[in-house]
Amino acid sequence: MTTTPVPTTVAATPEDARTPDPADGVAPERLAAHVLDGRVADALGTREVARVSPVDGAPTVVLVPATDEEVAQAVAGAHAARRAWRRTAPGERAAALRTAAARVREQADVLGAVLSADTGRLLPTSVESARVAADILDEAATTGLGATGRTLAGDPLALDVVRREPHGVVAVITPWNDPFPAAAGLLAAALVTGNTVVHKPSERSPRAGWELARLVAEAFPPGVLQVVNGDGATGAAIVADARVALVAQVGSSATGRAIAAAAGARGARVLRENGGKDPIVVDAGVDPAWAAQQIATGAFTNTGQLCTSVERVYLHEDAADAVLAELTALARDMRVGDPADPATQLGPLVDEAQLAVVESHVDAAVAAGARVLAGGSRLDRPGAFYAPTVLDGCTADMAVMTEETFGPVAAVTRVPDFATALELADTGAYGLAATVLTPRLEHALEAAEALEVGTVKVNAVFGGAPGGSADPRRESGAGAGYGPDLLAAMTVLKAVHVEAAVTPTA
Repeated sequence: MTTTPVPTTVAATPEDARTPDPADGVAPERLAAHVLDGRVADALGTREVARVSPVDGAPTVVLVPATDEEVAQAVAGAHAARRAWRRTAPGERAAALRTAAARVREQADVLGAVLSADTGRLLPTSVESARVAADILDEAATTGLGATGRTLAGDPLALDVVRREPHGVVAVITPWNDPFPAAAGLLAAALVTGNTVVHKPSERSPRAGWELARLVAEAFPPGVLQVVNGDGATGAAIVADARVALVAQVGSSATGRAIAAAAGARGARVLRENGGKDPIVVDAGVDPAWAAQQIATGAFTNTGQLCTSVERVYLHEDAADAVLAELTALARDMRVGDPADPATQLGPLVDEAQLAVVESHVDAAVAAGARVLAGGSRLDRPGAFYAPTVLDGCTADMAVMTEETFGPVAAVTRVPDFATALELADTGAYGLAATVLTPRLEHALEAAEALEVGTVKVNAVFGGAPGGSADPRRESGAGAGYGPDLLAAMTVLKAVHVEAAVTPTA
């Protein structure tokens, strides 16, 4: 392989992979490179997948996925670097993270622009997402210097300790919808604890994932962070490699299940944060305008394409009419358009494949009796735009209430009381997070106890202090979320017992 200048290029998904048509009038860029053993190397594969702009449908980038041989080279390099890296002083590992954080922060505007172009995310929030990633890298540089084991109360003439040691080679597979914080969190936790990493960013945000990963890799010794670009087949090849001891994935539940099966079959460990169908419960007595704003924030931020987006709304019947009037007005007044326009409040979906999911869920719900209060259809314009939508009268058997919609849809069910709302909110295949809006302390405490999800939020749909950890439940994944517990999950325990040697007597 030869060293190449860093390209600025983009990728595709299996759902919308196609060969770029010269008749489109736009020559797409190419992302045909990986970071292997400390250098940017030209990709050797011939297979191509392509993406189009979510804003106007124009061809944007062609991704050349890593071949099996390139994946094997990446894993081999990480495997070879692991012994030296685990013996590197923790302070030096933390210093490398701080260097990476500084570079990401310096390039936040550039990274944000690339993410916005890749996925249609609003430009200001894309830039902020890059800054958050830098903060996460910095935070891990500090928390990674914490406790690394414990001493035990054994024989007074012996030393008994439990050591925390790195797994070795960790595979990090990250999503398209919020790629900067997701990658930063997993990469930082793995690297600061002494693991080496093979990282595959998502093919649906390929330029953004590549640019962030390349910046971080530059701060580490050769082989410590290997970056391979590719699609699902690339990820499967990484997971299948026997030298990968741990797989850390954020993404869809279907992919998470496949990873867990493949890795588990050969004894590798898996950390995964997967899909969600997060509910919000609105109790009686709340301010309707405030409640509507919370619902809108949860349902429409990033066009509803966050793992913790609000996808199910349970409204106490005493508050329902007033809240829905406010929510409908908010949805109808939202400015939908180019994510680079500062006036835009809602951008496009990531691609036509995701838009088709949203259309099918909404259309099926309406056919089954739900009422459209706002939106309810794609917009008649180029790009993957769908109107911010409010549905009333949704029932538990509708796909819009049971499957991930991942779009700008607030699906509403009216409930007679708070207990019924909690019961319904705690149903379903997913268990990532839930929100409760209530003026009553006893209801807040009851929700925190009753809801079997990783995160319960009361009176704020987003937010939380740094360092929080959560275990997603059911189809939403398995293993520690971010925070100090993620650092612990990136290590394995070893008990060591030491006694003095018996020496010959004179």
